[in-house]
Amino acid sequence: MIASVSRLASAFVLAVSLAGCNEAKKAPEARQDAAVLVVSAHFQNLVQDRSLPGTVRPRVESDLGFRVPGKILKRLVDTGAVVADGEPLATLDDTDANLQLDQARAELDAAGSALASAANSQKRIDALRKDGWSTPADFDRQRAATDEAQGRVLKARRALALAENAVAYSTLKADSAGVVTAILAEPGQVVAAGQAAIRVAHTDEKEVLVAVPETMLERARRNEARVSLWSDAGKVFPARLRELSPAADAATRTYAARFSLPTAGADVQLGMTATVTLAEVAPRVMRLPLSALFDQGQGPQVYVVDPATDTLKLTRIEVASYEADAVVVRSGLEDGDRVVALGVQKLEAGQKVRATETL
Repeated sequence: MIASVSRLASAFVLAVSLAGCNEAKKAPEARQDAAVLVVSAHFQNLVQDRSLPGTVRPRVESDLGFRVPGKILKRLVDTGAVVADGEPLATLDDTDANLQLDQARAELDAAGSALASAANSQKRIDALRKDGWSTPADFDRQRAATDEAQGRVLKARRALALAENAVAYSTLKADSAGVVTAILAEPGQVVAAGQAAIRVAHTDEKEVLVAVPETMLERARRNEARVSLWSDAGKVFPARLRELSPAADAATRTYAARFSLPTAGADVQLGMTATVTLAEVAPRVMRLPLSALFDQGQGPQVYVVDPATDTLKLTRIEVASYEADAVVVRSGLEDGDRVVALGVQKLEAGQKVRATETL
């Protein structure tokens, strides 16, 4: 029995020894490449372009009125009518104006007759004075009468010109080519001198009116702008800030801004809806997820995958700013670099990896 146990023990020791030798001779398993999630780094604008809705408006919109008072006799245009420079828009009853014109003509005729009589008397006084039959006092009195008659003629001529103007002012004319946008007085209405009767928008210069929030005031002042119409988004017009309100609107807390359209043609009609885009002139940067940042006291760094060897390279970067979920990189990377986005604390420089691109 003891011999049997001894033989079994010897066999077990031999088996254990052989198993130990086999395990010692087994080769270690090869280390597998780490799988990493990467993002492609690309340059982009630091601040994206901002767009504001607006409407096409005329730069000049005039409320035209008669320069003399009177009763409107006729209205010759309607809202939306396209008018030329000097085209009649409305007329007043010019009966009284014509009477004043006739009176001015009669006064001019009378003043002319008085001047002719005074001139003849002046000639006779001059002849008598040469022969010694006229005194200096007579000469002075006649000379004064002649000067007074000349003054009456000049006054009558001015009165006649004013009367002619009053008749001409009885017809309201457009002072520029444009479009009638409002009718403010109708036939039969008695209007005062200068009272607005018809509103005309000039079509030679157009602009876009937008409401600018206070956070974009500086950008509106210093950045370039372009305008596109909702009716034809493919057409883009260069624009320039012409006017910016110094005070905010009490209800919307925005500032009214007018952008001129120097190249706008007839296809850009008043009242059209437009979009004003403010182009930000700024350095180009890269945006990376915050989880890609690696810093062990030597400054911000990231792991970049070498496309030739699929190994990691620790690269120093210059950070422009931090956002809620991203870091804005100013320099240190090349456009198209593949940067590890997750798990950077578990990686080492020179390590071989299998990169998977994020969508």
